[in-house]
Amino acid sequence: MGSIESLKQEHTSKRPNIKERLSHFERFFNEPVHWVYTGSDIKLMPSEKSDDQRIFEELSFCIFTANTSAEMGAKAVDTIREILTDGTSEDMTKKLKGVYRFINLRPAYIVHTREHFKNALNFKIKDKIKSFKNMNELRDYFVMNVKGLGMKEASHFLRNIGFKGYGILDKHIINSMHEFGVLKTNDKPKNAKNYLEIEQKLIDFSKQIGIDIDELDLLLWSRKNGKILK
Repeated sequence: MGSIESLKQEHTSKRPNIKERLSHFERFFNEPVHWVYTGSDIKLMPSEKSDDQRIFEELSFCIFTANTSAEMGAKAVDTIREILTDGTSEDMTKKLKGVYRFINLRPAYIVHTREHFKNALNFKIKDKIKSFKNMNELRDYFVMNVKGLGMKEASHFLRNIGFKGYGILDKHIINSMHEFGVLKTNDKPKNAKNYLEIEQKLIDFSKQIGIDIDELDLLLWSRKNGKILK
């Protein structure tokens, strides 16, 4: 079992970098910026795209990231950034060859979601997000309306655009929760109900050890991955 004391010490040393990354997430929703993969890091850079296009770009990143990695997801977005809002899935597939793993399925998900938002929302994604008062209902909306997005990646997406309090229960977080005795096994969530149960245990653990849940998520992820990304 992991030592809570060593976790707290690691938090103290990494907290400035963690706080900086969280401030980047907070900026994203209202500032003309987007993420670009540079070298071995993902950096916030100026963007000329509309808010809805930027938000859709980040949603596409999270679709790409599922069962891969943040680095691969970021590279994929960089590769097809200019055709995200009007390119076909075939166009995306061609560009992604040699860059990304699921070159047919994920572009199809992205185009399906894009057309749904154009038809249902007139692509006013930001206005739709702002219309929700309940954080769980907001997350449920994206789970139900975005092909290829489950509870984990919907939480990931919302965290990345500045919304707080979600547990992003990927394998790194689940393994860490098991290591610290929060979970009896390191089995991934079986369904949405189970996801919420495990998420609540993460929230309770964060309160117990006195580390904010959003900081704890990045801390636990960095312990397994070695980086503070997104």
